[in-house]
Amino acid sequence: MASWRRYVPYVWSVALALLMLGPALGRGYVLSYDMVWVPDLSLRSSFLGLGSGLPRAVPSDAVVAVLDEIVPGMLLQKIVLLGVLVVAGAGVVRLTERSLAAQLVAVTAYVWNPFVAERLVIGHWPVLVGYAVLPWVIDAAQTWRTSGQLPLRLWWLVPVGSLSASAGLATAVALLAFALVRGAGRARMLVALVLAGNAPWIVSGLLHAGDTVTSAVGAGTFALHGEGSVPAPLAALSLGGIWNSEVVPASRTGVLGWVSLLFVVGIVAVGWRRWRRDVGARDVSGFVWCWAVGWGFAVLTWLAPTPLGWLVAHVPGFGLLRDGSRLLSLSAVGLAVVAGYGASTLVRRLPVAARPGTLLALVLVPLALLPDAALGIAGRLQPVAYPDDLLAARGVVASAHDRGAPGDVLLLPMSSYRQPSWNHGNKVLDPVGRLLPLDYVASDDLFVDGVRIAGEDKRARAAAAVLRAPTPGQRASGLSGLGVGFVVTERDAGRSPLVAGHALLDRPGVLVQQLRDVHEQTTPTPWIVAMAGAWTVFVAAPLAAVVVALRRRVRRRAPNR
Repeated sequence: MASWRRYVPYVWSVALALLMLGPALGRGYVLSYDMVWVPDLSLRSSFLGLGSGLPRAVPSDAVVAVLDEIVPGMLLQKIVLLGVLVVAGAGVVRLTERSLAAQLVAVTAYVWNPFVAERLVIGHWPVLVGYAVLPWVIDAAQTWRTSGQLPLRLWWLVPVGSLSASAGLATAVALLAFALVRGAGRARMLVALVLAGNAPWIVSGLLHAGDTVTSAVGAGTFALHGEGSVPAPLAALSLGGIWNSEVVPASRTGVLGWVSLLFVVGIVAVGWRRWRRDVGARDVSGFVWCWAVGWGFAVLTWLAPTPLGWLVAHVPGFGLLRDGSRLLSLSAVGLAVVAGYGASTLVRRLPVAARPGTLLALVLVPLALLPDAALGIAGRLQPVAYPDDLLAARGVVASAHDRGAPGDVLLLPMSSYRQPSWNHGNKVLDPVGRLLPLDYVASDDLFVDGVRIAGEDKRARAAAAVLRAPTPGQRASGLSGLGVGFVVTERDAGRSPLVAGHALLDRPGVLVQQLRDVHEQTTPTPWIVAMAGAWTVFVAAPLAAVVVALRRRVRRRAPNR
């Protein structure tokens, strides 16, 4: 390949990322469903896995809280969103044959697809970080298997690919699929890698083992879904099928959904035979295994929601698997690589004069089939500024806390999602908790199509019960007993019960009250010790790899004596 051509796929990755994000890269914070970024995310015990709820945002929130001490939160969000797409495209280039046609089509298939678009809108940025890291993990695992020497980059790739539990699971599956060989020593090292990279959420999950069963209703709700007239299993073949119909691009629900499916199946069929011949049986089995786990489990959630519902309701930890389409990230890598082979096969079969036009068409077809993934997913990712009322609430709570006021924050009303006018009317997980500097108690119940899916946080349930007391004074007393020192009520988010407390801030949009006689909650010492160990392993492993790499470089550059 000519020297200039090797850079074209990387430039194309950047171009696709810019086109997809569009206005999301403008000034402000993109707040969409579970994607909540704030000006300065304060590190707190719940982010470290010591809160009363399940560690759903462990370790991602803690990582952001540390990084935004270095990079402002607004800029950090842009770097993450843009970096995810660019790194994903660059990574899949490493797994594809060295032809321009194959690499360009593979990049397009891996970046511009329903999985990426839908996860952006629903706000699952840690899942997308894991998605971006997957090709790099596979490349490093292949190197480890063939050379016999563990690449140091895996010690930080695995933690970066495990910023959420589901992303960590996908990273572990890919690592095992491509690196595992016979021998106890390799197996032990693989287990050590996986445990180190996932230690915070694993240990916190074990500490919360009594709360890790969840509502059986959620199994059917979060299962793989069809998109438009395309049935769920077929939608998953083209990387669609997310449970939340509100985040599905409109183009996926019409005839373009079927055309997209036919295009994916067709181009994979064309490239399948040559891909199998070129990459070798061991890597073929790795890609097939990843694809089978991703697509197979997604379809299983659609096929057998009742048995899965029993498991998530009775077996701790199975709630992790209830979102059926998250693991489709495992299917995406192989699909993109084989699609690249299909494109290069088609181009090679044509006369030389017809090749440039055919290549251009193959590269642009995915964009034409999913046009509403452009410009912030058809404008759904629009940055906003936080209202002055909420920033003022942050200030008064921080000031009171600095003066020694005890207790955590209760967020009212007791509903998990908001749809504020200042966020263009888009739904978002209540951002006030992350905006404030303290641990907070908030509802983790979820309503989907009018069906309530009960949350698992015992402290939130206790607070909801206290709020049913007959008088504001009794409510305040009950909340104080739960360790709540502040109540923040968003007045434009729905009706809330009155609570007796001293008003620190009273504005049209928000009321901040301080409670008296607060019984502060304490964290058991064994929990603190366990999580300290987990975080030490999580941080030490990549740092040690960096130190070893630097020492090796110094030794190579040192003059012979």
